[in-house]
Amino acid sequence: MTTQASSASQTSDERVLHVLEFPGGYTRSTGPVIGRFLTGLRSGRIYGVRTPDGKVLIPPTEYDPVTAAALGAADEDWVEVGPAGTVTSWTWVDEPRGDHPLDRPFAWALIRPDGADTALLHVVDSGSKAAMATGMRVHATWRAERTGSVKDIAAFAPGEGPAEVPVLAGEAELEPVSVVTLPHRLEYRLRGGTVWNHFIDGMAVGQIRGTRCAACGKVYVPPRGACPADGLPATEWVDLPDTGVLTTFAVNNVPAAGAPEVPFISGYVLLDGADIAMLVLVSDVPWQDVRIGMRVRAVWVPEAERTRSVKNLKWFAPSGEPDVPYERFEEYV
Repeated sequence: MTTQASSASQTSDERVLHVLEFPGGYTRSTGPVIGRFLTGLRSGRIYGVRTPDGKVLIPPTEYDPVTAAALGAADEDWVEVGPAGTVTSWTWVDEPRGDHPLDRPFAWALIRPDGADTALLHVVDSGSKAAMATGMRVHATWRAERTGSVKDIAAFAPGEGPAEVPVLAGEAELEPVSVVTLPHRLEYRLRGGTVWNHFIDGMAVGQIRGTRCAACGKVYVPPRGACPADGLPATEWVDLPDTGVLTTFAVNNVPAAGAPEVPFISGYVLLDGADIAMLVLVSDVPWQDVRIGMRVRAVWVPEAERTRSVKNLKWFAPSGEPDVPYERFEEYV
């Protein structure tokens, strides 16, 4: 099942901007130890876990890093630490990025809360680099709206406190934190080489271009600069038809950017004349009617809307031709 979305577009400096992200974020369970730690943060308290030899670890770990013994099973294993602590190491950020926790210069710091034997990575809002020092005392400041995240600590500030914790409305009715949803986004800026640029030029005019290996004769699309089978340059360009056979597919029930409404179909299409199947979307057909061996044809965006992008090829749809027997494409499944 596809749970991620990807897109690619041309940037102003002729590089390709490729974005990979999980729509709505990546959801995962916390487990009992991290869940209890996050529940404590939501309440405005920092908890560490005690190891069998008496050390207090923060952030808590599920297993003792020395003996591998399971930790945190009993209430007495948990220790409230801080909220004040000591900076053990730090680095200064002069120009915060958009995804940084503060919009003004700040320090990333390792902070050992009082009562703990390890340090927590967080932000110190000291106002200036000159105000920072290893060994300085800091205290946690808390957000008014807390969800059970390390970001519930807005920042650490110089000094011992006061460490006032704003009242969280309706906290008594909240369940312990057991699941978190994390944003997940990767952005690549790539400068295409000769092969990629020629392929994209073809996409701009509704043409699918592959490369052929001079040694084995195999045709690859998307094109390759070298044949993956024998390692020799694949220098001959081949204009391929936009028809082929669906060799395998999946029904996706998670929305994805650029895809049709769920459930939508992703699959591999072996273009006529190609020797490797291409990952594509399949649409304009009820998902119950999609089948391996189905003949399909590309659906392109209107000519006036095309750019140098693979998104010019919207998806593949049934061509209406008879299905292809499995034995004719089994080599490519």
